[in-house]
Order: sequence, then structure tokens, then C-alpha cells
Amino acid sequence: MEGKQKKIIKKLVLYFALAVLALIWVVPMFTLVATAMKSRQDFMSGISLFQFPESIAWSNFINALTKGRLFDYMRNDLIVTCLKVPLGIFVGSLASFALTRLNIRYSTGIFIFFLIGMMLPMQAALVPINVIFSKLKLLNTYFGLFYVYVGFGISYAILILRGFMKGIPKDIDEAAWVDGCNKWQLFWHIIFPISKPAVATLLITDFLATWNEYLLASVIINDNTKKTVPVGLMTFVGEHGTDYGYLCAGVLISVIPVLIVYLVFQRHFVEGMAGAVKS
Repeated sequence: MEGKQKKIIKKLVLYFALAVLALIWVVPMFTLVATAMKSRQDFMSGISLFQFPESIAWSNFINALTKGRLFDYMRNDLIVTCLKVPLGIFVGSLASFALTRLNIRYSTGIFIFFLIGMMLPMQAALVPINVIFSKLKLLNTYFGLFYVYVGFGISYAILILRGFMKGIPKDIDEAAWVDGCNKWQLFWHIIFPISKPAVATLLITDFLATWNEYLLASVIINDNTKKTVPVGLMTFVGEHGTDYGYLCAGVLISVIPVLIVYLVFQRHFVEGMAGAVKS
């Protein structure tokens, strides 16, 4: 009986802790949605931060798309993200395949070398990137932005994909060699499809990171017509005051593409992360 009581108490403590964490996550989202629905008059009336207004200010969402040019910023961000994410995953998967399936000397050392890239802070690279891109005329270009994104994201891609590919039995490789597969066919037709959970995990995390990246985009892109969503949203902040309903409406709209990507690939997310850290 005492053992059962202890298990029940542990479960109750666990559920309570999860409920508190869920509340911490939900409250900011709730306030974001509530604020996006309020007009300036609602803020002046002293309405509570956690209270919905009597009438929804749809003009916030319309103004965010039209006056705020959010649709243009989302289009720019989609161009960069749709270039960067597939290319980064492809390059990372090739490197991970070589490190795990081919007999490369010092593969562990090479892997550690790639991981060192995760230790380099973006802030330390801002000045060199600005100087080099200025000479190469890559500032205010989509290519310059996604080129840097691929470089900074390749270490994380290899970390996830190498861990997953390392868990794939080598017997599959031997069977493929017997059937006449070359290295490219082994990668493209066998190892890469098996790694679909890890690829889906990277699609979600990489899409989210690229979509929300602000620092590099603010340095490389100065042309207002080519700004991405995070940089574009900063234009919603006024010099002498900010309409928070207008700003929060823009944030809510900008979340939609990320939410769609997550819902499409979520069933592979946990499996991919588990396989990546297993080894």
C-alpha cells in the first residue's frame, strides 16, 4: 500500500509540475492573442491585459498586412527559408553519411571540428561578414543571407543526422553492396529515406530558427523591400509610441507558416530527436 501511495504522490507532483509549466507557456500566448484583438481605445479604457475586448479589432490584422507590409516580409522570409533549409539538410546529410557509413580516417575528429562551429557566437562574426560581403557585393541579397545561414546551421544538422544515421545497422549497407548499389545510391535510396524522422526534426527546428533569425538579417539586409519578418516587425515599433495591438497582430500572422510546418512534420519530431541523441 505504501508503495502505491508513493507512486500516486509522485504522479501528482509530476502532473502539478507539468501543469505549472504549461501555464507558464500558455499565459504569454493568451496575452499575445488578447492584445492583438484590442484597439487603441481599449488600451486607453484600462482593460486588463488578460481580458478580451468586447469587439475584435480586425483592423490590426488588416493594417499589419497592408500598411505594415507584413505580406512582403513573409514572402522574403519564405524565399530565404525555402532556399536555406533544404540545402542545409542536404549538405548536412551528405556529411553525416560520410562520417557514419564510409571508412574515413579521423571521422570523430572531423565531427568534433564541425561541432566547434556551434561554439562560435554570431556576434563575433558580424564585422567580418559585413566587410567580406561588402567587398563581394552580397549585402542586401537573398543569396548572401541564406549563404550565412547554411554556414551557421551545418553543425547542428550534422549533430542530429549523424546521431540518427549511426544507429542504422551496417547490415543494410552490406546488403546494398551485394545488390550492386554504389555509394550515392546507398545514400539517396536507402540511408536518407530511413533518416526521414531526423530530417523532419531538422525541417521543424531549422525552419523555426531561420524564420525567426533577427541578428544576421538586420546586418546583411538594409533594403526595406528585402527585409525578413523579424526585421520587418521592428518597423512596427514607433519612435514616439507603439500600437501593441497592431504589433501583436503582426506577430500572430507571422507564426502561421511555422505552425503549418510543425503540424505537418510533428509525428516524426520525437522519433528523430530520440534517434539523434541515442548514440
